[in-house]
Amino acid sequence: MSISSGRASELAKGFVARVSIVASLAVGAAVAPASDAILPRDHSANFVKRFNAADNESAINLVPNAAAAEWIASNTPRFDCPSGRFVETYYYRWWTYRKHIKATPDGRVLTEFITPVSHAGAHNTIACAIGHHIAEGRWLADKALLDEYLRFWFTEGPNGGPQPHLHKFSGWIAAAIDGRRRVTGDDAFAIDLLDALVADYYSWEEERLLPSGLFWQRDVADGMEESISGGRHVQNVRPTINSYMVGNARAIAHIARDAGRGEVAVEFEEKANTLAAKSVEAMWDAKANFFKVRLESDKLSDAREAIGYLPWLHGLAGPAHSEAWRQTQDHDGFWAPAGLTTAERRHPSFRTRGVGTCEWDGAVWPFATSQTLGAMAVVLRGPEQTNVTRRDYFEHLIRYAASHQRDGVAYIGEYHDEVTGDWLITGEKEKRSRYYNHSTFCDLVITGLAGVIPQDDSRVVVDPMLPADAWDWFCLDGVPYRGRQLCILWDRDGTRYDRIAGLSVWIDGKMEAHSPQLGRLAVNLSRGTSSE
Repeated sequence: MSISSGRASELAKGFVARVSIVASLAVGAAVAPASDAILPRDHSANFVKRFNAADNESAINLVPNAAAAEWIASNTPRFDCPSGRFVETYYYRWWTYRKHIKATPDGRVLTEFITPVSHAGAHNTIACAIGHHIAEGRWLADKALLDEYLRFWFTEGPNGGPQPHLHKFSGWIAAAIDGRRRVTGDDAFAIDLLDALVADYYSWEEERLLPSGLFWQRDVADGMEESISGGRHVQNVRPTINSYMVGNARAIAHIARDAGRGEVAVEFEEKANTLAAKSVEAMWDAKANFFKVRLESDKLSDAREAIGYLPWLHGLAGPAHSEAWRQTQDHDGFWAPAGLTTAERRHPSFRTRGVGTCEWDGAVWPFATSQTLGAMAVVLRGPEQTNVTRRDYFEHLIRYAASHQRDGVAYIGEYHDEVTGDWLITGEKEKRSRYYNHSTFCDLVITGLAGVIPQDDSRVVVDPMLPADAWDWFCLDGVPYRGRQLCILWDRDGTRYDRIAGLSVWIDGKMEAHSPQLGRLAVNLSRGTSSE
């Protein structure tokens, strides 16, 4: 084992203590609303009862179903809106997230599959979706969970280093860590990992950097096997790994600057800018108006794929590229009745790879939907354009929420049919696919729909993506943000929650910003309030 016997003993004691605490939650007293809450503390309780009743609980990790209601009430922001299906999906995603919390001698970790899989590493962990795990988990009251999880990946491997399976999949971990600290305000934790993040970036350069200055990756190591543009063995220049590495380099520069390590900051800012420029030059297809995979032959793929939206998520793309977003509304592009496809529907190879072996040739993957909607929010909050609207974002998010069903009950799996919505992993494989922890949803509700935009400073900026003519009300309550509790309230006429008409931001039970209409609000947590 990579840890000392003393450290192992300490962790083992912590494991026993945590299990004891969780067991006590299962038989605890009924929860009561917080005195300053708009939504009651147990707002999720009826949903959890429904989820528990439909579950045979064949696999149990740290928090069993009996303790799920208390775990959600204690840890997660509460959400309410006119769509019961949407609220159900929101709480279902938290209910499934806690299923993947696993106590180990190396600290708590998060799994991707609920059952053991052969390609996992220690404790059934997989590196592919770490960025999604961090984005979703940064909104939990229990900050220590992700602290332990990240230490596991970077400091609990052989000789106190990273886990040997960290690079089985490319990812945006440094960028996710930087995004997380904007929510928690804990710069010290990110700074403590800085050297490990720098070493990790150098390792990627050794393993995947081409003489051209671009990164290559196999589809399978992006978690996107059986795609139209590549395969499990080809070494293509992909928008995935190159966008991730730009985001990671910028995050490292940002953390280094706050750590007072100017040379590291300058080095990685230069890496980010250089790679971003090279990526745009190499992968932007001006004729197709899309970012595409550059093949081993040095030609661009002839397929538009959803990974072409990743350059927006990590700051590579600009206004000149925004026409690519028209494809999300084109029924021959990525729009389909049951969600956003992973490849354009007009392509001759769309859905030709078969079913059941992780095909990314067009079926709907929540992993990709999460990324595409995150990138869409970036576009919609950027320079004015006419290619995609907030109404489009809202409708895509509604369809994403609606996809979380199977046989009449809440469900999340690996991928589903773009027309019928049927989940495509069946039979014996479905046991591992159920509760798949490979995407985000709650983070999209918090940062997108409700509009909490984490900042580098002591401000909180709120800019809901909800179209002005959509819901008359919603409430996001109990959001932990830099040691405070946020509530975002939209009540068109003030009658739903009996507080105030319009959009308001509440901090620790006190209204700090207000607008009669949906719009952008900013609150300085330390010096009062302002609106934008």
